[in-house]
Amino acid sequence: MVKFSKQFEGQLVPEWKHAFVDYSLLKKDLKRMQHDYSPQGTIITTSTPHDHHQQQQSVAAPSSYNLSHCRLLLHKLPAAFFGSNNADHAGAIQVRRRVGRGEVYETEVTPEMETTAATAAREFFARLDAQLNKVNHFYKAKEEEFLHRGHSLRKQMDIFLDLKSRSSSSLSGHHRAAAGDDPSISSSSATSGAEDESTRYVTSATDTDESQHETAVMRDPEELSAEQGLEDSGSLSRQSVGRTVSSCQRKNLKINIPLTTPCRTISALTDLLRDDLVSQPKNKCDSDAGITFTTINKTKLRHAEKMIKGAFIELYKGLGYLTTYRNLNMMAFVKILKKFEKVSGKQVLSVYLRAVESSYFNSSGEALKLMDEVEDVFVRHFAAGNRRKAMKYLKPTQRKESHTVTFFIGLMTGCFVALFLGYCIMAHIAGMYTQRRDSIYMETVYPVFSMFSLMFLHLFMYGCNMVAWRKARINYSFIFEFAAGRELKYRDVFLVCTASMAVIVGVMFAHLSLAVRGFHAQAIPGFLLLGFLLLLFCPFNMVYRSTRFQFLRILRNIVFSPLYKVVMVDFFMADQLCSQVPMLRSLEYVACYYISGSYRTQEYGYCINTKHIRDLAYAVSFLPYYWRAMQCARRWFDESDTGHLVNLGKYVSAMLAAGAKVAYEKDRSLGSLSLIVIVSSSATMYQLYWDFVKDWGLLQPNSKNPWLRNDLILKSKSIYYLSMGLNLVLRLAWLQTVIHPNFGSLDSRVTSFFLAALEVIRRGHWNFYRLENEHLNNAGKFRAVKTVPLPFHEADEED
Repeated sequence: MVKFSKQFEGQLVPEWKHAFVDYSLLKKDLKRMQHDYSPQGTIITTSTPHDHHQQQQSVAAPSSYNLSHCRLLLHKLPAAFFGSNNADHAGAIQVRRRVGRGEVYETEVTPEMETTAATAAREFFARLDAQLNKVNHFYKAKEEEFLHRGHSLRKQMDIFLDLKSRSSSSLSGHHRAAAGDDPSISSSSATSGAEDESTRYVTSATDTDESQHETAVMRDPEELSAEQGLEDSGSLSRQSVGRTVSSCQRKNLKINIPLTTPCRTISALTDLLRDDLVSQPKNKCDSDAGITFTTINKTKLRHAEKMIKGAFIELYKGLGYLTTYRNLNMMAFVKILKKFEKVSGKQVLSVYLRAVESSYFNSSGEALKLMDEVEDVFVRHFAAGNRRKAMKYLKPTQRKESHTVTFFIGLMTGCFVALFLGYCIMAHIAGMYTQRRDSIYMETVYPVFSMFSLMFLHLFMYGCNMVAWRKARINYSFIFEFAAGRELKYRDVFLVCTASMAVIVGVMFAHLSLAVRGFHAQAIPGFLLLGFLLLLFCPFNMVYRSTRFQFLRILRNIVFSPLYKVVMVDFFMADQLCSQVPMLRSLEYVACYYISGSYRTQEYGYCINTKHIRDLAYAVSFLPYYWRAMQCARRWFDESDTGHLVNLGKYVSAMLAAGAKVAYEKDRSLGSLSLIVIVSSSATMYQLYWDFVKDWGLLQPNSKNPWLRNDLILKSKSIYYLSMGLNLVLRLAWLQTVIHPNFGSLDSRVTSFFLAALEVIRRGHWNFYRLENEHLNNAGKFRAVKTVPLPFHEADEED
């Protein structure tokens, strides 16, 4: 039977961990109490037949414990516990509730408790009261936050439905009356029937947001009915659409679409230029003069609908977390009180549990009511009344992990190992990787093999990261904002790695067999690369299509970094590319070798000696750091945080170091050597500081954990010190450029490959602590759901 403490730790919301009942701390208090009740430290129990039956019905949690069992058990608690005869122990404790700024519970231990254990019991109940007060306070704060979100979404939904209805209908007679004899208004009114792709609204030239949002100001020309009873009933599921109160302060609305894509950015700039060219008088409440009608197309409405839909999904998810918080904490109180009864022999459960059940977090029904309302609105307006379709968004089902995937992982691993051993033996016999051998193979075929090896080694490290994050309860799916139920599991990642490497090594083994026998088979590695590219861009729903397309979208966002809004997964992937410069250079060379047709004659000198292709190596070495620097610039522009400019300086120093390395490879003079040592040393110190202090959050001098941070996920502190030392050593891999180590007759390209692999391993090691720090930041702010920006804002309220 799985212990409740393990189930409790496994099912709580990771970002809210510190807000849950500290069950392990209360258990430690009970263990200390055992010595007060029994000098030998044995547990004294007072078991009666009724109590034994009671435990069987209400306390014992089965090994398949889940939230449905938890709710069923809580439903049976009053009948199971309050119905028993506890009159002889009713005076053991007294729970008082004080109401001031908030609910505060205090428990008094009566003299009926044994004097030898009275002090320990008082300490235990003081701790338990503190936990109950903490749970109540957090639940109330989160409930108010979600209720505020729900209230805002009511207004957003009203405005959206009103605009949507107007976009599909022609202008009313009131619109024509308001237009009067204005020829521009009459013209627009006469053609309104053909404008079913737009929504009419009134714009003000003063209400534009030039930096962050695509802005449109709407002023309703007709009086809107009051929103009667909306706040009183708190209902989202009305039959008719509520409308905004007709007043000057409530008429001006702004439609804010975040500039997350180049198209939106260009559209916003175009609107700003048009507003500058077309002079528009200011709208006034007491005059109809100066009113100008423009149009807003349905594209903006679709963006607004998508934003509101995402906000409803996140609100529903948060309310679900709050329900989990409520049920798990209730069960924790039940379990710890039962343990106290076993230790003390006093029946206090019915007395204290009555106070817990009447406390705010268990008695308030606002969150559950709002959850039902959100579900009803989502079904009606975003799923066309199809509840099953709505639940796919609100409660996405997780894909079940199949044993078939595990079987194929083992099968592909065995194939890869066997083929790799065969390839290594044949390459050793043929002397392909030695300096004495003809360099044609190393110049033409080896770059393909090294490129794929580095790529899938990186993917394998990501799979290991996923295993470590999962074990450490780091919610990486939430941090990366992956779609629930659609992201790759770690088994899928391992399957992709093993299957791909088995295919690659198999093809390379076949090619080497032909090359040893004297056959001209230089096109085989090219076909291998072409096959992987076709699979990556394959539009059919096969081989993880959603993940492949998401990967391509992330690469697009990275390449056009200044134009796309930067999110966590974008700059995380860009950091991975910074560790894959050797792989990108191999890709550039292989592309040149096959596109230029050099593979037909095996003349690889064209891609090495041609000046403009050699200069391309500079660009390839710069690109990952340039993309990352542009992301820092965009984040500074969006967030106005100067820390992003400091981070940009780190990538500029890395660009200079990469350029110095390429220059030294071409000109091995003393000046180039001095330049690479100075520039690379400065960049390394810059990067180490940022790794330890910013990305990992370590080296805090006033931390309770010396030179680490206050909150640590891993129990052993020594792991963090070893990790910092390992990161320092691996950051110094650039020294091989200066030292030129030789390992016997092994080709220098093989040595460079191993050093590049060490950098990939360093990046995988860095990834774990980077997300650990991000998770702790989310947990410190109790941020378990995304905050989705809303499209409609009242201009007067903002002013």
